Formats: sequence, C-alpha cells, structure tokens
Amino acid sequence: MSDLNKKFLIEYIDEIQEELRDISDKIWKNPELQYKEYYASNLQKEYLKKHDFSIDELEGMDTAFVASYGEGEPVIAVLGEYDALDGLSQKVSITKEPILDSGAGHGCGHNLLGTGSIGAVIAVKELIKLKKLKGTIKYYGCPAEEDLSGKVLMIKKGFFDGIDCAFSWHPFDINTPIRIPTLANYSVKFRYNGISAHAAQAPYNGRSALDAVELMNIGCNYLREHIFDSCRVHYVTTNGGKMPNIVPDFAEVWYYIRGIKMEHVRDVFDRIVDIAKGASLMTGTSMEYDIISGVYDYIPNTILTDILSQNMKLIGVQNYNEDDYHFAEKLAETVSIDKRISVSSVLSGNKDITKMNLHGEVTDDTFTHNNCISLSLDIGDVSYIIPTAQCSCSVWPIGISAHTWQSCASAGSDMGFKAMLLASKSIACSINDVMLDEVIINKAKKELKNTIGSFEYIPII
Repeated sequence: MSDLNKKFLIEYIDEIQEELRDISDKIWKNPELQYKEYYASNLQKEYLKKHDFSIDELEGMDTAFVASYGEGEPVIAVLGEYDALDGLSQKVSITKEPILDSGAGHGCGHNLLGTGSIGAVIAVKELIKLKKLKGTIKYYGCPAEEDLSGKVLMIKKGFFDGIDCAFSWHPFDINTPIRIPTLANYSVKFRYNGISAHAAQAPYNGRSALDAVELMNIGCNYLREHIFDSCRVHYVTTNGGKMPNIVPDFAEVWYYIRGIKMEHVRDVFDRIVDIAKGASLMTGTSMEYDIISGVYDYIPNTILTDILSQNMKLIGVQNYNEDDYHFAEKLAETVSIDKRISVSSVLSGNKDITKMNLHGEVTDDTFTHNNCISLSLDIGDVSYIIPTAQCSCSVWPIGISAHTWQSCASAGSDMGFKAMLLASKSIACSINDVMLDEVIINKAKKELKNTIGSFEYIPII
C-alpha cells in the first residue's frame, strides 16, 4: 500500500506543480522582510483554504499562521518560510541586475521553501481524504527566519504543542538529508550611555560611550583564545557617535555569539557580559543589553532523517534540461573556483564536487565529514522539543553561497523550482511512512529524549 500511496503523492504534486510555481513566482516577485510578509502569508493562506485547510492565526504575529487538515494522531508538522533579504533584489539573470536598487530579494530561496512545504501537505491531505487515513497534517507559516525569531516566538505561544514530529527543507547547492547540527546563536545589542563634551575644549568633562564599546571589543578579542574552538564571536558597531568633535554620550555594538551547543554559547555570553560591565567601569559609563534573538543548535533526528533520505533517493533528481545546466554553468562562472570549493566544502565534506556545476544526484554522505553547518536556523529550537528532519535541495549551483545575487536569481529560475519539487515529494512520501507506522514516531521520540537527556529547553527570547 505504501508504494501505491507514494505514487499517488508524487503524481498529485506533479498535477499541481503549475499552481505551486505560480505561488513561488509571486512571492519571489514580491519580496518582503521579516514580520512584514503580508503578501506571502495571505497568498499561502488563501491557497490552503481553497484546499480545505483550516487556518489558525497567531495573536501578536500578523504574518504567522498554522493550517490544519485531518483528525487524530499522528499530528505531523511541515515548516515553511517566506521572508526575503534586504539589498538582494535581482532578476533571473546570469549577471548582477537588481530589479530595484537596494531592494529586497529571495537570496535564501524562502519563496521556494514555503511553497514546497505547501505542496507536500496538500498532497498528503488528498491522500488522507482518499484513503480515509487517521492523522492530522499541519503547515506552519513561519515568519522572520532571517531574524532568527519566528519559530521561537511560535513555540513560546504554544503553537507547537501536541505535535508528534516535524519535517522541513532548505535551499542549498546539494541534494542531501541534513544529518549534522547547525550553530546555536545569541544576537545581543550592548548600549552605553556617557556624558557628551567638546572633544577639544573640555574632553575631561566627557565620558565616552564609544570608548566603552571599543574597550569591550578589545576585551572580547582577547577572550577568543579562551573559548571553545567551535564558538564564533562577531560584532559590528551600530552607533559610534555623530561627530568627531563631540565626546559620544551614546554608543551601541551588536554581537552574534555562535557555537555547536547552546551551553557553550551561554558560557561565552556570560563572559562577554562581564567584559561589557568592565568596559563600563573603565569609562565611567552605564551599560545595558538586549537579547534580540537566540536560537538553539539543530538536532537531526536519525530515525526521521533516514526515512527522508530513503524517499529522496526513491524520487531522484527532477528532470533538469539543457537550459538548466547552461544557467547553472554561467552562474557558477561568476564566482572563482577557490571560493566555490570553499563554499561547497561546508556541505560536501571537503570533497571537490564543483565540476558538476548543478548537483544532478541525491547523495547521503556529504554531511558525515563535517561536525556542523556553520550557520544558524530557528528550526533548531523546534528540534529540541519535537523530533525533526530536514533536507537540502540544490536550488543554486554547487559552490554558490546563499544570501547572494546568484542565489536570488536561482530561486526565481526553473532550475530552482525543480529542486523544490524534489523536496516537496520527499517530505510528502516521508509523512506517508510515518502515518502508516506508529512505531516510527515512538522511536523518533525516544531518540530525542536520549539525545537531550535532562537538558531543559528554555527559549532565549
């Protein structure tokens, strides 16, 4: 029965692919930044309503929603996103051609991410209806992934309560299940208040907030030797005063603190706060800080990831044509080979696969060579409370980085859309496996419990 179900799911997604393409293209052409994704979220809600999903909107989060279909257990979540990136406006072109100067663009492919997940849940809905299956499928419209806060706030509001497992995917340059963690992250702004004075006439009357920021940064740079090897600390001074002839009475610095494990990040954060306090004492200023956002490292659930891997291999890469390969080749030529090898090694385990240009296969050994993916995602928080699996699909050429004009061009292309179909079908077929065998969820939950042990998940924000 399972094979027939999967045949049905795959064929159904093929049937609605032009509808999915229309949604993806519209979102790509109307990029919106975090918490302002009104067009994208409304477009998705209307499409899901048309397919008999009920919609729950989230108080205080205008662009977040949950769409549900079915009854009883298991209750399976599929996660979607739709926010864009500032400054990445781009045509579907092999040269850098902004549609709007300094405009937003889908350089992380979230127009495809959300749409692909919708394709999966609608196909599963049709299967539930046809086969009269027991179970509930939910699509999570998650805003502000780029802000690393959307899913965290949804968790805090209780919208993930009662979920048995979750699936998602993300555009990258390689087709593979994701088997290693992402980085936990704190995003923190430190603010100093001092006393202004004329910088030449009476500097001794001033208390420089900028001096405090610079001393804090120096202290943190000396701290680097004494933190975990896996941790990264980045900062940018967001306000250093207005004019050089005024002792600045206000300054602000924005820090990111990353690490493989949240407990490592918390340890480094506590030490940085002490340094910030010390800088305040040294300069006679006052200091306060705000945690802007924070996400946990991603815990891949082996049980669910194995199932996702099997279905990716079953479906295989979609039918790329000569135009797709040509587009990928020309885009790849805009980046030096050294940079492409460096970028692709993050996901390929230091194997040089850049000669392919477009990853025309599904592989499951790329992630076993690295101990983490050097980026942060808010799906990490979900994975601490619910067994979670996700995959990567090759929306852009091998060695192209996300958050670039090249990745934005790819996300609006036929090549990118075909990669989305692989994700959509793989997730749908994996949900079929889980719905037909309750043992899978029980094993997945047991694995998560064993992984986190006594560790208590507490949202950062």
